[in-house]
Amino acid sequence: MKFTSTIKVTGMKYSKGTMDNGQAFDSTKVFVETELDASKDTAMGTACAEYSLGKAEEYQKYRHLAAAFPFMANAEMEIVTNGKTQKTIIHSLKPVEAAKASASGGKNVLP
Repeated sequence: MKFTSTIKVTGMKYSKGTMDNGQAFDSTKVFVETELDASKDTAMGTACAEYSLGKAEEYQKYRHLAAAFPFMANAEMEIVTNGKTQKTIIHSLKPVEAAKASASGGKNVLP
């Protein structure tokens, strides 16, 4: 199921290399402010959740935004499943504006 969502990106990191056993790894992770599940009245507010955004080369596309974190972006996302568990992946990000510094304590400068 594909959808578009406006998200607050709080961080990104990439990993690329080879493990000791010879298996290669190559990924970019995006950290997104996400509402906590308040349905049982045991949590409130937000936390950061980790989402996949392709390979390490994706990180390089957003490197110029380092001073703008956190920032708001339109994200093309998809929920996928293996039949037993499901996960949400991000296919693309399009920054739209800087997050409010007063709300997050972060910077709010987009190039």
